[in-house]
Amino acid sequence: MALWQWLSAHPALRRWTRGQGLVEYALILIFVAVVLVFILTVLGPGISNIYANIIEQL
Repeated sequence: MALWQWLSAHPALRRWTRGQGLVEYALILIFVAVVLVFILTVLGPGISNIYANIIEQL
């Protein structure tokens, strides 16, 4: 709480905290994208084989 009061007293420093939420969401999205790429790289061939088997059965 004291930090918020200090930032309120210093408007120049408050500007730096405005984009904090946007940066946090961007970092979360980047993390999710990296995890998805990793998962698809590891599991991709197996999933491809499963779909190939399904198509052969049709």
